[in-house]
Amino acid sequence: MTPLNPTLAATFAPPVMEARRWLAGAVFPPERPLINVSQAAPVEPPPEALRRVMADAALNRPEAHLYGPVLGNADLRATLAASWQRFYDAPVSASHVAITQGCNQAFCAAIASLAGAGDEVIIPAPWYFNHKMWLDMQGIRAVPLACGPDMVPRAGDAAALISERTRAIVLVSPNNPTGAEYPAATLSAFYDLARARGLALIVDETYRDFDSREGAPHDLRARPDADDVLIQLYSFSKVFRLTGHRVGAILTGPQRLAQIEKFLDTVAISTSQIGQIGAEYGLREMGDWVAAERAEILSRRAAMVAAMARVPGWQVVSAGAYFAWVAHPHDMGSDELAQRLVHEAGILMLPGTMFMPEGQGHGHLRIAYANADAQGIAAMAARLAGFRPDARP
Repeated sequence: MTPLNPTLAATFAPPVMEARRWLAGAVFPPERPLINVSQAAPVEPPPEALRRVMADAALNRPEAHLYGPVLGNADLRATLAASWQRFYDAPVSASHVAITQGCNQAFCAAIASLAGAGDEVIIPAPWYFNHKMWLDMQGIRAVPLACGPDMVPRAGDAAALISERTRAIVLVSPNNPTGAEYPAATLSAFYDLARARGLALIVDETYRDFDSREGAPHDLRARPDADDVLIQLYSFSKVFRLTGHRVGAILTGPQRLAQIEKFLDTVAISTSQIGQIGAEYGLREMGDWVAAERAEILSRRAAMVAAMARVPGWQVVSAGAYFAWVAHPHDMGSDELAQRLVHEAGILMLPGTMFMPEGQGHGHLRIAYANADAQGIAAMAARLAGFRPDARP
């Protein structure tokens, strides 16, 4: 066999794809269909008005089929900058914005500008598995930062993990996989730590539009040295249901974006034109629709918490945006439990072991409830309540 990159070969398989393989051989009768709460992605297409704009671009805008600027289309960069300037009440210009092929690529580009093989990056555990995978592929050591009982990490704990090889701290809020919304004071403490130690602070805000709190969740963008310290990541995939069009963003200082441009030009050249056109229209024209989407997600969060409170032994540790991090009562690891739930309860969810260092996460699972309505959430809870670990079909 020809050689394999050893860091790529050592990286764990994509968890969502692994979980889908558990469906092989499973039978889900019509009266008891599969409840899939494994992946945080919209299952419906964008709203019709947005689709019409994108369809018109495909038919009538020749540039929609060509390469665009590496850092993104000028109109989308300007519109996003204006939106973030209003939201954060902070100076943001188009020169602070790069458009990427989804938020995963935004993370990869940010890391490429910061660290190389042998360096270290601190990430809270439970982690977003694609963050961990990218660091592993690059030979960068992911240093796990344990969260508190509320699933919020502490800057003081992170300080003890910093070494001469540390290059950045990564935060995700609202969090994937736990749903935890980090308090402004927590984000401020991490910013101060990163600034004092000469590190970058990466804040992934993919689910910002579904935060239960009103207004800006932090003031970091307004800090005078934010261009040097702060790297914000954003996604249009969830808020406008544009997952298939891969549109994300990085907001940071222009000097770093000059380096990030090298990465983006090498791996993609430019982001999908039609996706960018849709995202720009959504930012300008769909504020009311986004507000309604947020209200619906928040209602599902409330339904999730209420339904799980009625399931004996199960506990919602934290919930927010698309996710709940739950503790289970059964005398088995979450990896075994998750696979049994597919065949014995018709539920597909991810075990906590997929988000934690080896040997950890056996008592928890992640439930991505955003694609389940209140009725579906109630049905899932009823099946969990009826699951009997000592019974076999």
